[in-house]
Amino acid sequence: MILDLGLPDIDGVDVARRIRDKGLQVPILMLTARADEVDLVVGLDAGADDYVTKPFRLAELLARVRALLRRRVGGEAAGEIAARDVRVDVSGHRAYLGDAELQLSSKEFELLQVLVANAGSVVSRESLMREVWEAESGAPSKTLDMHVSWLRRKLGDDAANPRYITTVRGMGFRFENDD
Repeated sequence: MILDLGLPDIDGVDVARRIRDKGLQVPILMLTARADEVDLVVGLDAGADDYVTKPFRLAELLARVRALLRRRVGGEAAGEIAARDVRVDVSGHRAYLGDAELQLSSKEFELLQVLVANAGSVVSRESLMREVWEAESGAPSKTLDMHVSWLRRKLGDDAANPRYITTVRGMGFRFENDD
């Protein structure tokens, strides 16, 4: 997530705090015109993983985003992530619904891992295609729809009234964090 400190209705620092208070581990990069050391410290203490001041070079921003994504994957690789009654054992490459182990293909596992890691937040179709299938922007996403359908079926989810994976029209998918 890329946050600006100067948002119109709420300060970016408050957004970062709320995200961290909910236990979400999504990488946060603060992008702002505020270059004072105190602003940097406040942003990082609020939960930001990195801080970039304007003006910035696009290549540097993209490199920092890639670094954050690498760190996130590495940090999760040794542990377990969970939302509701779904647990993903990243290092063991296993997923559970309650106490029952789910039988998932590699891509279903990767898809579930990304969705659970970002539970409560919308993950764009483009982001899922990039993270799970390493597809370029604009790649056909029919494969994504099929895998979401299969994953829903294995979670016992109903596409018409989903409890776990919700389609957010025009945006992507959200793994529900609340009952």
